[in-house]
Amino acid sequence: MEPRTLHLLPLFTSLVSLLSLPLPSHSSNDDFVFMGCSQIKYTPNSPYESNLDSVLTSLANSATYSTYNNFTIMGSSPQDVVYGLYQCRGDLSMPDCATCVARAVSQLGSLCSQTCGGALQLQGCFVKYDNDTFLGVEDKTVVLKKCGPSVGYEAERMGRRDAVLGSMGASSGGYRVGGSGDVQGVAQCVGDLSVGECQDCVSEAISRLKTDCGTAVYGDMFLGKCYARYTTAGAHTYAHPNHDSSHDDGEKTFAIIVGLLAGVALIIIFLTFMRKVFEGNGK
Repeated sequence: MEPRTLHLLPLFTSLVSLLSLPLPSHSSNDDFVFMGCSQIKYTPNSPYESNLDSVLTSLANSATYSTYNNFTIMGSSPQDVVYGLYQCRGDLSMPDCATCVARAVSQLGSLCSQTCGGALQLQGCFVKYDNDTFLGVEDKTVVLKKCGPSVGYEAERMGRRDAVLGSMGASSGGYRVGGSGDVQGVAQCVGDLSVGECQDCVSEAISRLKTDCGTAVYGDMFLGKCYARYTTAGAHTYAHPNHDSSHDDGEKTFAIIVGLLAGVALIIIFLTFMRKVFEGNGK
């Protein structure tokens, strides 16, 4: 049988797809960071494919009201079980979160066609699925390391950098930001980690940033279940918290959806009323 691409977009039951609304225009939230696919593939039209479709649909729908969630679809046999989760960046609005996860899910369908596991990190969100459980499992494996150019040791700038990283390491919570002068930073854990596991993961990411990126003007350290990043003003391109250019687009899209939904509801009420009137006159 010829390979068949896993089509995910038609599976969405969210308001966006039901109303045939286009997603907001491309923004930095949707920029690609990294992805990975498992080597094991599933059989087309198998129970695993059906369960995977259900998990990915659930992830996309859930992102309309929550910035993190995970799902497990059980199968008739152990090899048909699918685990999945998504995590949006902590400063994203709900419309922006939903848009990012929808894009990630649709891209995974083509990037990891027919694979039993896949993960995609965009600037604004992270989506992962697999048939081997990873939920609640700490993972400090380095997935992506990116260091900017080094400008040599500057005591004042390095002091600000270390202060930002130190403040994020000492903070609590799954999403952390810091800033000192022209240096800004952000760190986040995936929501399935415990408080202690999150702290352990962020500390590891920060330690690796200092060791591996040295005097670089910016650094990104993505581990399996968390990341830490810092940048000097003008040296990096990723969207910094509270400076999300797509926020307005997301809010406008959300308003359009609500408005159209209200209009559809009024039409349904009107048609129901007219049907009752005609039925009454016909008696």
